[in-house]
Amino acid sequence: MSSAAEANSGTTAVREGYALDVMALDGWMRAHVEDYRGPLTIEQFKGGQSNPTYRLVTPERSYVLRKQPPGALLKGAHAVDREAKVLTGLARAGFPVAQIHRVCTDPSVIGTIFYVMEMVEGRIFWDAAIPDVSNTERAALFDAMNATIAQLHSVDYAAVGLGDYGRPGNYFERQIARWSKQYLDDTDAGRDPAMDRLVAWLPANIPPGDETSIVHGDFRIDNLIFHPTQPKVLAVLDWELSTLGHPGADFAYHAMMYRMPPHIVAGLGGADIAALGIPDERAYLEAYCTRRGLADMPTYGFYMAFNFFRLAAIFHGIKGRVIRGTASSAQAKERVAVLPELMKLAWDQVERLES
Repeated sequence: MSSAAEANSGTTAVREGYALDVMALDGWMRAHVEDYRGPLTIEQFKGGQSNPTYRLVTPERSYVLRKQPPGALLKGAHAVDREAKVLTGLARAGFPVAQIHRVCTDPSVIGTIFYVMEMVEGRIFWDAAIPDVSNTERAALFDAMNATIAQLHSVDYAAVGLGDYGRPGNYFERQIARWSKQYLDDTDAGRDPAMDRLVAWLPANIPPGDETSIVHGDFRIDNLIFHPTQPKVLAVLDWELSTLGHPGADFAYHAMMYRMPPHIVAGLGGADIAALGIPDERAYLEAYCTRRGLADMPTYGFYMAFNFFRLAAIFHGIKGRVIRGTASSAQAKERVAVLPELMKLAWDQVERLES
């Protein structure tokens, strides 16, 4: 098992500061979740940087609970009720997500708002190179990922009740402003020259044209649950950053795996993808464009620079939470350790684009 898998897969005892009131939660589950029967035991998932996530174990089945973290929260962050809303809407569209059982907006039950969803059993790959499978299966798994993100961007979001899930249009202008502000305002986490250059460069170089779809915001291989034996995505996880946005940006974030060192997040940097049977970056982009009915994506390079910046801003926010003592994951400090390298990589995308 890779170090990422060891660090993030499975559950552990509930960490200090994240305990839930078992009796209160059991009572709420009995009142609000159909067919629920205790007794209830609670474990905490190792992964998840932002919203603490728990496995609720009963004699008959397991459930997943996601909640806001304890402590002071940034305005608009950790909106688990929004996650539940997008999951409910996408389920209506037949998109692969876990079923929501119930949302609780009463913080008095366990201290914050939360939701409970089904526990989807399957495979999670923490290494984008997907070791221990054949080249034929690896290629099929990549094709399944590609088809799934193309399916997401083809959902008629208004028809499934998500017309108000974000603001259509001006996605890059709004997102660059949002992440720049978060980076600049988090004085605890400090500043970096590469990020400062990106804050100036990105808004001055937004390409023309706009398109709107549901975007996941964190579509990586380790946020997908695959069927136990088939190259099929059963559920896409972690919708905290989803909104209405630009599908090209969302795809480029996913395709960052081709340029990402695996010690930062699940990436293919340094891998011999031809020997692994993995389509190269260009072929993967072309497959997505074909599925979406697009001739090409000429502004893909800008989307890539934007996404490296955005991920660096997210990790910068994790650094701030570590300093303030509100980071929910035991692995948050590892994100902080790679932050300088990630910020440099973000600016490298601009230099690659302009070379």
